[in-house]
Amino acid sequence: MPKTIRFIWNAVTTVLAILVVAAAVLLVGVRLVGLTPFVVLSGSMEPTYPTGSLIYVKQVDPQDVEVGDPITFVLNEDLTVATHRVVEVNEEEGWFRTKGDANDSPDGSPVLFENLIGVPQFCIPKLGYLTDYLTNPPGMYIGWSVVAVLLILLFTPELLKWADKADQKAAAKKAAAQEGGTPKGRK
Repeated sequence: MPKTIRFIWNAVTTVLAILVVAAAVLLVGVRLVGLTPFVVLSGSMEPTYPTGSLIYVKQVDPQDVEVGDPITFVLNEDLTVATHRVVEVNEEEGWFRTKGDANDSPDGSPVLFENLIGVPQFCIPKLGYLTDYLTNPPGMYIGWSVVAVLLILLFTPELLKWADKADQKAAAKKAAAQEGGTPKGRK
């Protein structure tokens, strides 16, 4: 493989590898530092958390939450997760009253302290669309296929070098055999 093509090949595969690693860190690696990513599926918290954003939530004690804080919580028995802003805290009975920033009125049901997941720390707009796509079929299959192709691309230059060396050794053996005597089968 000529040097220019090899340089371009290495540059492209390196950039692709960096993008895959960055995506993996943003989607999975953040859990190592205590953050859990969630996809914003509705516009109830616009413009703070736009639809399609990926929010990173840190677990907190319910006693640390104050009026005005956004919280992420389990909304119902179906384990639907929502993020809304706290408008009232009732510590005696153990619940929060919440309201979406874009909603006109507070939510109908209070959020029990035990349903609190945490407080959003930051958000990356649009990344939630990619996350949602990659965590459900067919996006999951496409994502794994991209990783497999990337691995093949990363190792192809080394395989080509190895094959080229093997061809050179075989050619050298053949040349040495032809110089050293008559070909097999003839007398």
